[in-house]
Amino acid sequence: MIFAAGIGSRLKPWTDRHPKALVEVGGVPMLAHVINRMKAVGVTDIAINVHHFADQIEQYLINNNFGLNIYVSDEREQLLDTGGGLLKAAEFLSGDDPVIVHNADIFSDVDLAGLIETHCNSGADATLLVSYRQSSRGLLFDGKMRMRGWMNHATGETRPEHIVDIEALKPLAFAGIQVISPCILDALSVKRQLEPFSIIPFYADNCENLDLRGYVSPKQYFWYDVGKPETLSAARQEFLVSDTELKLTDIHK
Repeated sequence: MIFAAGIGSRLKPWTDRHPKALVEVGGVPMLAHVINRMKAVGVTDIAINVHHFADQIEQYLINNNFGLNIYVSDEREQLLDTGGGLLKAAEFLSGDDPVIVHNADIFSDVDLAGLIETHCNSGADATLLVSYRQSSRGLLFDGKMRMRGWMNHATGETRPEHIVDIEALKPLAFAGIQVISPCILDALSVKRQLEPFSIIPFYADNCENLDLRGYVSPKQYFWYDVGKPETLSAARQEFLVSDTELKLTDIHK
């Protein structure tokens, strides 16, 4: 699943006329970057949620054939956030296979195959890509990389409210990419009605009942949240550097 419904208020005025998922890096919309990354690791079916300028995203998908089965989860009436959006799209995600969940505004060359393999081998309910970068909020993991809670570094607030031996846990930042097993969709279905809610606080409140693991990639990779002008600019520069390196590699071959 690709989360593409966000309003992108930090990218105004561009997002006053366009959806954030269609902002371009290297002349290619972010939505296409993410779709192609998923396709490269064998994904054949993708659900994409839409809200802000939904018509533009739908038209883009009509005009561009990615050779995949793509389903649109329509949130025009109400933006449901990541948890609600995942729950609404559950009808497209049913089955026995794990699901890659990727924010449309994350530009990265992280090893998705490694993330998927780690998830499948661990038996975890969800495996979240995390890193040691600075963040206002951190997910808390024990020595076996199992999630035990969440902390707001600015306020000291934690979820769950009382975490045993919190000093022994390491805070890591979520990177907007995860792999979930079907049981996560079952866990989300306890919500009595479809409403906006974020998946990360839900995980924090249910981490004792769900096996949630963190994954730190052993391979070096670049990662940018393009939802801000400064990081969008950095991602575009990264694309130019990476593209040049690829062309040089082809020449040497």
